[in-house]
Amino acid sequence: MIVLGLTGSIGMGKSTTAQLFAEAGVPVYDADAAVHRLYEAEAGPAIEAAFPGTTTNGKVDRNRLSARVVHDPAAMKRLEEIVHPMLGASRQKFLWDAEQSGAAVAVVDIPLLFETGGEKRVDAVVVVTTTPEIQRERILARPNMTEEKLAAILAQQMPDAEKRKRAHFVVDTSHGLDPVRARIRDILAEAAKMSPPRT
Repeated sequence: MIVLGLTGSIGMGKSTTAQLFAEAGVPVYDADAAVHRLYEAEAGPAIEAAFPGTTTNGKVDRNRLSARVVHDPAAMKRLEEIVHPMLGASRQKFLWDAEQSGAAVAVVDIPLLFETGGEKRVDAVVVVTTTPEIQRERILARPNMTEEKLAAILAQQMPDAEKRKRAHFVVDTSHGLDPVRARIRDILAEAAKMSPPRT
């Protein structure tokens, strides 16, 4: 089974691209959704111990937690040390299940793939991109998004040009869904020709 790492900066259309991979019949692992599940369950007690007052009834309050860590690199690192091992275990289980189901290709959707060294754990990387204007417009249209928040998020992400340089495949979401669907078909055809992955 070939594992594709799907990534892209905020507002590039990565979630939509992930949905279109799923629509094409590919199992997709959504790291953000997995974090949500962990925050609702097993990560709660460890996060409360590290950041008192950030959970309610054992579930992480994302807004409170975000306020605590977003401008504090040391706190962010501590949070990652709690969450990443749990995330790794859930990703391994997903890949095992996908392989057992006979999937030829699986996609792991990881926003900070390059930033966390995740490209070493996949066979090829798909980077989702768009123009800076469309990116900005999409992000600022989100609820509770401010220029300041946007700047803080972008500061944590590798620049888009660098991601595209390091990608095996690039998907441009600037022109609607049909070109993205066509690009996904091309990527899946290419992936099918790749030699079987690391054992």
